[in-house]
Amino acid sequence: MRAPFLAAALALASCALVSCATVEPYDYTLFHTHQPRSVLVLPPLDNSMEVDATYAYLSTVTVPLAERGYYVFPVAVVDRMLRDNGLPGPGEMHQVPLTRLGEIFGADAVLYITLHDWGTAYRVLDSATEVTAEGSLVDVASGTEIWHGKHTAVYSSSSGANSISEMLVGAIVNQIMSSVVDRSLDVARECNAGLFCNDHDGLLLGPRHEDFGEDG
Repeated sequence: MRAPFLAAALALASCALVSCATVEPYDYTLFHTHQPRSVLVLPPLDNSMEVDATYAYLSTVTVPLAERGYYVFPVAVVDRMLRDNGLPGPGEMHQVPLTRLGEIFGADAVLYITLHDWGTAYRVLDSATEVTAEGSLVDVASGTEIWHGKHTAVYSSSSGANSISEMLVGAIVNQIMSSVVDRSLDVARECNAGLFCNDHDGLLLGPRHEDFGEDG
């Protein structure tokens, strides 16, 4: 009779060890070595199915970076300058040598972003708006990647619903609202908060922030 109890005890102990396991802290050594003051954000590469995702997302990225304590080059001005110099889209812009970007803008670091998901998917009983963004911050002078992160944010119309009728009503209301307001922008802002501002592997506070140097 002891074998089943022993197996159960071992299983519980194993679960306890897994639940207590700590996540390895993010290594910010390179970030500290190449501490940037200014960030140039290139229009994101879009791997989603939405043609407007790149510039919709780009409109949401300046505020969280500035609030983290960095000077952010005006994204519309950067986009226009690159287009006027023969680079029609994000694909071409991401191929520009870092040295050239440094000469033109004088930025300390360039943020390359890729969108993997963007938009709302409608199903029978609910709808979900999802944004997934992946960012890579690269030091201009050395070409070293000093930070990398990825985050997904989701809004579901069935959140908080306790019955099929509530889920159905939520899906209908969400579909109507989505025809008037693009909920993806709000979800993108939530995604940015998770990408740049989380305590585990987010972007460290920059020199313009009043608490600079106190977050590791």
